[in-house]
Amino acid sequence: MPPRPAPQDRPETGPGDRPAALVALVVGVLVEALALAVGGVVVLVELVAGGSQSVGVSLFLVVFALGVAALLVLSVRGLLHGRRWARSPVATWQILQLVVAISTLQSGATAWVAAALVLAVVVLVLLMLRPVVEATTRDARPAA
Repeated sequence: MPPRPAPQDRPETGPGDRPAALVALVVGVLVEALALAVGGVVVLVELVAGGSQSVGVSLFLVVFALGVAALLVLSVRGLLHGRRWARSPVATWQILQLVVAISTLQSGATAWVAAALVLAVVVLVLLMLRPVVEATTRDARPAA
């Protein structure tokens, strides 16, 4: 059995070689990461300006939002490099987002919640499409 090529020896795909579904997936995840980062910064500014009623909750929200945004950006990088591990955090975030959005819609619909729900469904579906799965399994061991 020939040796498995080192990660730097594997051919990387260029931007033109990526499936359209993967590009759309990356854009959707980056939109979510940007929204989380903006939300985290807004809460941080509110906290620093003294407008927060609970410092502990505000600090948690800042750390959580910025942490998940960073994880999503790292996952995008992994997806673009064909890494299988990158699908898991993205899928987990979509499921969490779906649960929160659905429960929030039951108490009253807003355009932001509906947009988050739609984006989560779209990203989750894109994540499961065959071209995306094939493009993100290059780091898998070949069948023996």
